[in-house]
Amino acid sequence: MKINRKEFLKLTGLAGMGMIFNTGHANQRTPFRGPNIQKFNMHGYAAPKLDTVRMGFIGIGGRGSGNVVRYASIEGVEIKALCDPVAQRVNSSVEFLKNELPWHNPDSYTGGKDDWKRVCEREDIDLICIGTPWDLHAEQCVYAMEHDKHVYVDLPVGVTVEECWQVVETSDKTRKHVYMDCVNCHGGIAAVLLNMVRQGFFGDIIHAEGHYIHDRVSNTGSRWVRDPENNFFFGYRPWRLQENVNRNGNLYPGHGLAPLSQMMDLNYGDQMDYMVSVSSNDFTMSDKMREIAEMDDYYKPYVGLKFRGNMNTTIIRTHKGRTIMLQHDISSPRPGHRFDLISGNKGIYRARPDRLATSEQWLSQEEFNSITEEYTPEITRIFNEKVRKAGNRRTTGGAYSRVSPSDWRLIDSLRNGLPLEVDVYDGALWSVISPLSEWSVSREGTSVKVPDFTCGAWKTNKRGMDISIREGGTTNLV
Repeated sequence: MKINRKEFLKLTGLAGMGMIFNTGHANQRTPFRGPNIQKFNMHGYAAPKLDTVRMGFIGIGGRGSGNVVRYASIEGVEIKALCDPVAQRVNSSVEFLKNELPWHNPDSYTGGKDDWKRVCEREDIDLICIGTPWDLHAEQCVYAMEHDKHVYVDLPVGVTVEECWQVVETSDKTRKHVYMDCVNCHGGIAAVLLNMVRQGFFGDIIHAEGHYIHDRVSNTGSRWVRDPENNFFFGYRPWRLQENVNRNGNLYPGHGLAPLSQMMDLNYGDQMDYMVSVSSNDFTMSDKMREIAEMDDYYKPYVGLKFRGNMNTTIIRTHKGRTIMLQHDISSPRPGHRFDLISGNKGIYRARPDRLATSEQWLSQEEFNSITEEYTPEITRIFNEKVRKAGNRRTTGGAYSRVSPSDWRLIDSLRNGLPLEVDVYDGALWSVISPLSEWSVSREGTSVKVPDFTCGAWKTNKRGMDISIREGGTTNLV
C-alpha cells in the first residue's frame, strides 16, 4: 500500500494542525514560567524491576526500524507491538524479526490515526518506544505515562518549553520513567572522558563545546531523490524538511549537549542559568529548493519559503559560572561534528582528531593512547565483553541498528530495578534549548533564563551515570 504525503500527514495527525509547514516556536509562547514545586523527584528513583521488558514501538521509519532491531537483540526484551501509518514499514520489521529473531511475535498496528493510543493502552506492555516526528513526541510521552508505561523517546521530548514541562510533570505524577535517546557518556571516548573528569584529570571544568554539524543538503541523490519503492521517502526526511521551515535556532542540540552535560554534572551538582543564541542567514536551503524543484514537483511548495540559517551558535552559562558553546549546521558542506571539547584548569580534550593537552602543547599519540586505556571505565569493558560473547551479533551495520551501551544499560536498569542514568530532567533540559534558542535568535540574541526542571533538586541530587557498574550489569546480548 502506497501512501502519499497528504495521506501520511492525515494519518499521523499532522494535517489537523491546519498547516503543512511548521510556523516555528519562537513566538508561540514566551519561554518563561513561574517557579514550580516538584511533587516527586524522579532522579534516583528505582521503579519496580521487570524480569522481562515488554515493548511497544510507535513509529517504524528509518530510525524506528533501527530501534526495533536494537532492542530485540537484548536479553529480557519481548517485542509486543509495532505501529506505523505505513504498513510496509511494519511488515518489513515483522519479517525481519521472523527471520532473524523469531522468538519475538509482535502484533501489527497500521493505517489508523489513533493506533498508537491503542498500543499505549495495552496492559501487556511496560515500555513504549517513540520514533515519530518531533511534534508528536510530547503528546505520545504523556499519553503513554498516563497509561502506566515507561517511555523511550528519540530526541526531543518536546518542541516547546510548555511541552517539556508537561512531560516532566507527568513523569513526576505517574512515577514513570522517560528516557530520551541521544549520544551520551555510556560508551566510546565519551565514557573515557567522563571517567577522566571524575578522577580529576582535567581539574575544575571551565568550558565545554558540543555541536550537531554535518552535511545533509549537498548530496542530491542520497538526500533529496524520493524512493518510489519506499513511499517516496527521501534521505533528508519529509518531517525534518518541514521542521526547518520558518524556524531559526539550534533545532537539534542533544547529541552535542548530552555528553558535556554529564561531564559537568548538570541536574546533579550544577545547572544551566541563562543563554544567548544567534543564527546566520540561510545560504543553502532556499537555493537547494529551487534546484531540486526543477527535477521533482514535490519540492515546488518549498520554493520561496524562509529556512533556518546555516549556522546557529548558542552560549550557555551555568550557576557555577561555567560556560557551554553549542553549534548547529546541517546545511553547509562540512564534515560531521558532535561532542567536541571539555576544558578544565588542569587539561583539555578536543575531538577530530581526538587529542589531550595539559599545557600549551598537545600530548603525543602514544601518550593519548596510554591515558585513555588507563581511564577506560568498567562499563566499556563489561559491554565489550558482552558483545564478544554474542559473536558481535547486532553490533554491526548502520548506526540505528547497532546495540549501544546506552540501549543495553537502559534495559539492564529496568530489569534490575535501578534508577535510570538518563532521566526525564535530562531529556527536558537537552530539548528545551531549541525553543529557547529560537526565542533568543528572534530577539537579536537576547539573554533568556533556562528553566530548572529539577525545581532546585539539582543542588542535592546524587551524581548520575554509574560508569563503574556498581549495580546491575547482568543483562546480556542475544
